[in-house]
Amino acid sequence: MGVLLAILFAASVAVAAATGRMAALTAAAMQSAQQAIALALGLAGVMALWLGLMKVAEEAGLVGLLARAARPLLRRLFPEVPPEHPAMGAMLLNLSANLLGLGNAATPFGIEAMRRLEELRPAEAPAGVATDAQALFCAMNTASLQLVPASVLALRAAAGSRAPAEILGATLLATACAAVVAVTAAKVLRPLFPVRREEEGRP
Repeated sequence: MGVLLAILFAASVAVAAATGRMAALTAAAMQSAQQAIALALGLAGVMALWLGLMKVAEEAGLVGLLARAARPLLRRLFPEVPPEHPAMGAMLLNLSANLLGLGNAATPFGIEAMRRLEELRPAEAPAGVATDAQALFCAMNTASLQLVPASVLALRAAAGSRAPAEILGATLLATACAAVVAVTAAKVLRPLFPVRREEEGRP
């Protein structure tokens, strides 16, 4: 892909030079570079603000509150995971952090959840193959139900949007639909891919 883009860029430069538009191409390239720098600097400031606010919410216990509220739902979705197992706590914290747009905080919780779910691997499940619980959690984490999409809000604010938060309702609806589809697909496809014990002597 990189080589193809380089060839296309070189071809456009050659065409511009042949048609006498090299000066316009250079000016456009410089203008785009300046706009990119301005957007990046603005985005850094807005991201710092939103992440700071979300960190305050995390320290204030909002993530834990959301985790406690979601616990009954996860018990139904993951009946094979004991309610008091560390995997359940890690999954709750991961989904709660994603709900608040705390991607940096959600990542270590997600890794810990997958590691803890590995401890619950059934005896008949071959090593190296995701269990049903791991597949469902991965689908839910990918769908990433979000109440406060901090990254998108920061991008809109940096781009000069007059109302960067007006997408909150649409984002919540879209991610909720994605989460429902992810869970439904995982549950529907589960019987089609039963876990089989590895054959003895098979590598």
